[in-house]
Amino acid sequence: MSEIKVIVIEDHNLTRMGLRAALQTEPEIKIIGEASNATDGLQLLKTLKPDVATIDIGLPDMDGIELTRRYRQYQQETQDFTTNLLILTMQNSEEAVLAAFGAGADSYCMKDIESENLINAVKTTSTGSSWIDPAIADIVLQQVRRDDANSGIGSKRVMIEGLEPEVEKTIESFPLTQREKEVLELIVAGCDNAEIGKKLYLTVGTVKTHVRGILSKLCVADRTQAAVRALRAGLVH
Repeated sequence: MSEIKVIVIEDHNLTRMGLRAALQTEPEIKIIGEASNATDGLQLLKTLKPDVATIDIGLPDMDGIELTRRYRQYQQETQDFTTNLLILTMQNSEEAVLAAFGAGADSYCMKDIESENLINAVKTTSTGSSWIDPAIADIVLQQVRRDDANSGIGSKRVMIEGLEPEVEKTIESFPLTQREKEVLELIVAGCDNAEIGKKLYLTVGTVKTHVRGILSKLCVADRTQAAVRALRAGLVH
């Protein structure tokens, strides 16, 4: 696989060292730059053009949400969308989570994430998909539902990107079966595989097979992404 170039924007030295150490255990990931404040981080984003940047919210000169907003504006102006942004923080409040996605973050992780999951988050983010920490998944799904319910009313919204043309074409070419739709609805409802099996009278192994099929057809890496994409695509309500 191709190399994933990453920069780390984090003001705490020990945390930054820990992130670098964790990510460098994965041969595909290369740390090409680090910054301890938003000003330097923004400059690195513009000059190094990494595949992924991890951004702390609590930066000293400008918070990570504002940094994300400014860099997204820069990307729009230059039409250079090389870099995807992963917010990495201890803040799991609804306000922080929704503000981050509203500013244009691709992914959101808690700092106490396991190293293996952090690597998966970076890999997923590098492909342009979102990786959402399970600790804040409910906040995102609730907002998606509110967005759908309030569509057109002009209320405060957090825009989670709609379907890319390629993804939409894939879903149209390989539509979900009726059983997969039933499983997907229960995923969106927050059910685990065992609960889905009980409700649909299926074995856990059969449920896992359906889940794999759903993830493949929706072009996503995990259940949370599948739930968000399903709601955005109108596959479930």
